[in-house]
Amino acid sequence: MSNIYQPGVCNIGPAEIRSRRLTGIVGAVLTVVLFVVFVVTSVPTPWRLFILIPAGMGAAGFLQAGLHFCARFGMAGLFNFGDDTKTHEQVYEQEYRRKDQRKAIIILVGSALIAVAAFVITAVV
Repeated sequence: MSNIYQPGVCNIGPAEIRSRRLTGIVGAVLTVVLFVVFVVTSVPTPWRLFILIPAGMGAAGFLQAGLHFCARFGMAGLFNFGDDTKTHEQVYEQEYRRKDQRKAIIILVGSALIAVAAFVITAVV
């Protein structure tokens, strides 16, 4: 992956990637902690649905970091390759925005599927 905007491929640089990776780590740690608490304390299955939140957050963070693509930026037509996470630039070309939106949807669906898989595992244990 390069550090230049590529529609539907890459819309974030190193600073944003670090931020997404941190989100992935936090989500994964919270998922493991919740899983252990749920299993050890025999929490009823309906309450185990709460694992969807950190599992989805972790999955989204890792997917975005690994793919060098921010789903929120993709949906909003933005990109950022700066040294901080506070600035961004606009994508003006409609074809590029459509490519970015498709990639964002793939990331969001993938994150949701991973979160559901985490719940299913938590529910059957």
